[in-house]
Amino acid sequence: MTLEYLLTSMIVVLLPGTGVLYTLAFGLSRGWRASVLAAIGCTLGIIPHIAASIVGLAALLHTSALAFQVVKYLGVAYLFYMAWGIVREGGTLQVSSERTSVGAYRIIRNGFLLNILNPKLSMFFLAFLPQFVPAGTASVTTYMLGLAAMFMLLTFVVFVGYGGFAAAARRHVISKPGVMLWLRRGFAGAFGALGLRLALSDA
Repeated sequence: MTLEYLLTSMIVVLLPGTGVLYTLAFGLSRGWRASVLAAIGCTLGIIPHIAASIVGLAALLHTSALAFQVVKYLGVAYLFYMAWGIVREGGTLQVSSERTSVGAYRIIRNGFLLNILNPKLSMFFLAFLPQFVPAGTASVTTYMLGLAAMFMLLTFVVFVGYGGFAAAARRHVISKPGVMLWLRRGFAGAFGALGLRLALSDA
């Protein structure tokens, strides 16, 4: 495993996406523990894409227009659902001073679904992992699994960092109703925009 791979992976993980937004939102709305659970869910959501890429199913998905479109629009619908969950009063990602209970399973499940319903992740791993496998590697599959495991570890660590930052800022945010309102709108708009971008994408 090269330094180039670690740096490239870190850059990819640091880029804001649905997982980052989800973890930040839970850090702000529910605190540190919830943000860690969100990070776990988003990280676990990477596993099916890695598995599909390694065994070649991602290539099949890419060549089957119908299969890709079905998965894509399921992802679009879920992103819009998440946006609605933030906007509506009393929604799951409501930012308030009251720490209403949200089950750990629900937080992890929603984070998992956010990533698993993004077909572009399979395309990404299919194109990304093979580039860092040295020529002459005895077991390519084992090596790629190692690369994937490191990518997941980096994802979890970075997301926990994002969530910790959001949780630390929570007490300053909840004391300002105007900021809370704009944060809710911002998160909802970001999820909606990501859903729209996925819907309009050709591949």
